[in-house]
Amino acid sequence: MITADVARFREALPLGGRLLGLDVGTRTIGTALCDAQWTIATAATLVRRGKFMKDLEALKTLAAAQQARGIVIGLPLNLDGSESPRTQSIRAFARNLAPLDLPILLWDERWSTQAVTRTLIDADTSRARRAELVDKMAAAYILQGAIDALAMG
Repeated sequence: MITADVARFREALPLGGRLLGLDVGTRTIGTALCDAQWTIATAATLVRRGKFMKDLEALKTLAAAQQARGIVIGLPLNLDGSESPRTQSIRAFARNLAPLDLPILLWDERWSTQAVTRTLIDADTSRARRAELVDKMAAAYILQGAIDALAMG
């Protein structure tokens, strides 16, 4: 099941459980995890993209090791909320995760990278270190927004 509807996603996870957050880029996939009670998201690992089957295996291994019950994927919408070719690419990526057999929530990520970058700059993080951290921190930002919405309902 792939949805952008928080209530539908919550119904697919009646007992809660850890969630895996993804910020899918062209060269990397930032990952994050939250606790089973959906209170806090933390940055996890960075997956260097290669052939899709290799990416799928890395995500499958991470999801299994962390006992993830669902996945939240950042959906890159245009500022006006419309879709772009990149949005369609992420929707295709989500469909290709079907072998994981986990419910997927597509979450608006319009401001995630900018918010994380600003936080890192404010913390006086070097440009090289920011490049290393931004994708997985963006995944945590995306996941935190989703779990906050899930917890409200």
